[in-house]
Amino acid sequence: MPPIADIGVIGGSGFYQFLDQAEEVKTDTPFGPPSDPITVGEVAGRRVAFVPRHGRDHRFPPHRIPYRANLWALRSLGVRQVVAPSAVGSLTPDFGPGTLAVPDQLVDRTRSRENTFYDRNAVHVTFADPYCATGRERAIAVANEAGWPPVPGGTLVVIEGQRFSTRAESQWFAAQGWTLVGMTGYPEAVLARELALCYIPLALVTDLDAGIEAGAGVTQSEVFEVFSANVARLRDLVAGIIGGLPAQQPDDVCAHALDGLQLPFDLP
Repeated sequence: MPPIADIGVIGGSGFYQFLDQAEEVKTDTPFGPPSDPITVGEVAGRRVAFVPRHGRDHRFPPHRIPYRANLWALRSLGVRQVVAPSAVGSLTPDFGPGTLAVPDQLVDRTRSRENTFYDRNAVHVTFADPYCATGRERAIAVANEAGWPPVPGGTLVVIEGQRFSTRAESQWFAAQGWTLVGMTGYPEAVLARELALCYIPLALVTDLDAGIEAGAGVTQSEVFEVFSANVARLRDLVAGIIGGLPAQQPDDVCAHALDGLQLPFDLP
């Protein structure tokens, strides 16, 4: 199949509205179907493929999302740069609900997820810096221009879910110097790297984690409410980032992640 999109977006259902002249493209992968049919359209003059991370009806909880299928499907359509907005909790009172962050580091605390495409052969990708440097710089610049200055770094710790953290866990995470906590950023980021894709995280803070605030702790309704209140703004920001991404994939660590490695199969 010839490339039909060069930029991918993995996000929530509110992002359907930012695609012009959208059409659904059904794809299958060696890892099963993606969360939903991929929707392809135009944003800021670029061809963009969108997949709802949890499915359009939010039927996939974080530990059941078909992460491998989602990333494989995007690459098979020609995607080489991925913008990935998500909701996160804050591990510091300095970053309250509505804060935008563009983290530069990741800690994996999941335990039951398929986190590699390569179950055969030794395929060890570099992951010291888990996110695309070029994409992060563009995201930070666009957010500043849009009047939504982001936190330009920080560490996202990804937990298994579905439950939120205990107070002791969130206090432990904060004591390590980690700043954000979420449930979907891993294995999404490493799977993108295993396919030599640029991966650009956008983290919208929806709550202060349980050990940071007093009271009953985080609730699902609180998270959904804050995300919904900010989704239009986040959608506009993603469109601005897309318009400023390079026409070709940057010649950086993401693009060269598989150089010199023997893969057990051909990539799409």
